This record gives sequence, structure tokens and C-alpha cells, in this order.
Amino acid sequence: MSLHPSLQSYADAWTHSIEAITELVTPLVEGEWNRRTPCPGWSVRDIVSHVIGLDCEMLGDPRPIHTLPRDLYHVTNEHQRYMEMQVDVRRHHTAPEMTSELEYTVIRRNRQLRNESRLPDKKVRGPLGSEWTLEEAMRERAFDVWVHEQDLRAALGRPGNLDSPGAYIARDELLAALAGVVAKDAGAPANSAVVFDVHGPVEFLRTVRVDAEGNGSVDGAPSLGPAATLTLDWETYVRLACGRVSPDAVADRIKTEGDPDLAGAILRNFAVTK
Repeated sequence: MSLHPSLQSYADAWTHSIEAITELVTPLVEGEWNRRTPCPGWSVRDIVSHVIGLDCEMLGDPRPIHTLPRDLYHVTNEHQRYMEMQVDVRRHHTAPEMTSELEYTVIRRNRQLRNESRLPDKKVRGPLGSEWTLEEAMRERAFDVWVHEQDLRAALGRPGNLDSPGAYIARDELLAALAGVVAKDAGAPANSAVVFDVHGPVEFLRTVRVDAEGNGSVDGAPSLGPAATLTLDWETYVRLACGRVSPDAVADRIKTEGDPDLAGAILRNFAVTK
């Protein structure tokens, strides 16, 4: 094994989720590939196309040359156009074509991971001509495939793996954005604190503290006098943070205390994925 130790957890999480996705979609009949998922605008086929496409990019494959239709209502910015290209080019692929390409891509990626000798800070290609470190790219792939595994599970009525290795990477990714949500997007007042109490398969308590300059930070210590406290289950936290559901649709699964206006502003700005 030549993979750098700091990358192993991301490789393991990706492997766990990609195997789960393969198991979920392999037995599907043609019509089931068209089922809607919680990911706006995407079907089961579209989710799998996205996963295949981004892993092909990790392999260094060239992006498809393809013109997007003009009537894709869910595509509203350049980032979404970039992501849609790998999806739309596969929209008319059959179920056997999808499963065989997924299987072949997973084989190639597993081989790449077994032989990966690059250091974590090695620069690699990212979306829209950006550069990421290899560590950032692998962490993002682990996060992405776990979230899309959950999309597929929701669409197919097969819940599970809410506490798998990818779930903990997703937790850390989403918590990294939480300070910005509270301090900047929701406009929490200076010198205030907001507590998030999350229960379920993944449990944590985090406090976002906003300093005198309006900058936020996250820690695991409770606050004695928070401006607001939000209590919710892990699945609801993920669905909100990934833009899969509106706060109103899951209001019965969220308990808020303290300033109701601040809690409402946080929930309205909770989605952090693009």
C-alpha cells in the first residue's frame, strides 16, 4: 500500500459508499433509473452519472464535449453547468450501460488508489479549472459520494449508512461551513453564541461563537447563555445543509430555543452545498 496514511480514511469512505451505490443500483429495472431524488433536478440515473463523471475526472479522463439543453431549470450558475455536463451526456444511457460503466470506473479508481504514491499536498485538477490538493480532492469525493448515496437511498426507499465512514467526513465538511452560516449569512450579532445539538446515528454538540468583529468559530464547549439553540436529528441536519429539503418541510423535526428571528435566519441560510 503506497497511499499516504492521511489519505486512507478518505479512500476507505469513498470505497464504502461507492460499493453501497453499486449494490443499490445494480438490480434496478429500466424505469427505476428515472426516479426522482432529493437532489434538485436529478434522477437516479443522473446521480450515478455524476458519480461516474467526477471519478473519471479524478482518473484524469478528458471531460466530454457536449452542449447542454437550454431548458434545465435547475442549472443556474457556472458551477452547476460544469457538474451537469457529465450528467446530461449520459441521460439516454440504458440501465446495463450505466451499471457497466459504473463497475468499470470503480475498478479503475480502486487500481488508482492502490497505486497512489502522490503526497497529500500534490496539486490536482478541480472543477472549472481550479486546483486542489490531492487531500482536498479525495475528501471532497468521499463527502460527495456519501451524500449521493443518501440521495439514492431516499429515492429507492432503502435507508441506511447514516453512520458509515462517509458520514463522519460529511459531518466535518458541513461543520466547517457552519461558522459562516451563523456569523455571515444569518447575521448573528457580535459577541453571541448559537448552539447546535444533533442526535441520531451521528451525535454532536457544537457552539458557534461570534466575536466582536462578527467572525464566527466553532467549538465543542457548551454555551451558558446562547442567543439561540437548535436541536435536530442527524438526517435532518444533512438534508438541510445539503439543500435537499426546506426548513418548513422539516419544521416538526427541529426544536429551536432563544431568538426566533435568528434561528429562522440560520435555517433559511443552512444549505451550504452548491
